[in-house]
Amino acid sequence: MDHTKRQPRPMGWRFAFLALLLAVAISGLVRSLWLDVYYIPSDSMEPALEGGDRILVSRTDFQNEPVRRGDIVVFDGRGSFAPLNSGKGPLLDSVAAAGQWLGLTGSDTTYVKRVIGLPGDTVVCCDAAGKLTVNGTALDEPYVFSGDKPSTQVFTAVVPDGRLWLLGDHRSVSADSRSLLGAPGGGMVPMSKVIGRPVQIVWPLDRFAEVPRPHAAAPTTQDGP
Repeated sequence: MDHTKRQPRPMGWRFAFLALLLAVAISGLVRSLWLDVYYIPSDSMEPALEGGDRILVSRTDFQNEPVRRGDIVVFDGRGSFAPLNSGKGPLLDSVAAAGQWLGLTGSDTTYVKRVIGLPGDTVVCCDAAGKLTVNGTALDEPYVFSGDKPSTQVFTAVVPDGRLWLLGDHRSVSADSRSLLGAPGGGMVPMSKVIGRPVQIVWPLDRFAEVPRPHAAAPTTQDGP
């Protein structure tokens, strides 16, 4: 009789594959309900967010407290900022989607900007001091990129119900609501398209930091404090 002990079988690739599937499933659930990771592809939100940053985005913050003026929001720009089909074909679209899901590349349809106008607001550029006004009150905007003016483009925008007026902090390089004043929808983003609020820069490590939520940038009426 052969008394040689049998060597235990290795767990094998099946276990590793199942573990990977479980990890992906859990990650997908978390990212669809609570938190997601986005890649910042441009400098339009400097200095708060820089090109190449990976940010953690909370999908639940605005469920607890509504969007307010001064908030940075991540949103789906289809129908407002990205009105045209930006597809590149099934294969390239799949590769791009995988890179976006991993937080390695940006998206053609997902944007990050700052809320300047809320539903019912009138946003104007600019007053005698060169500042944006909302409902006749000048905005104090400490987040604007150093050396930039609040806007070099003169405009008046009335924000309809259920929409937001959004600008980048690096005003001189940002394509935002100002760029779409003459387009259908006028650059106004539906509040239903807001995905969430950036809460943390997670990469690169030397920029690892919380993204604080600012106080409202201005009162909502001319008679406000």
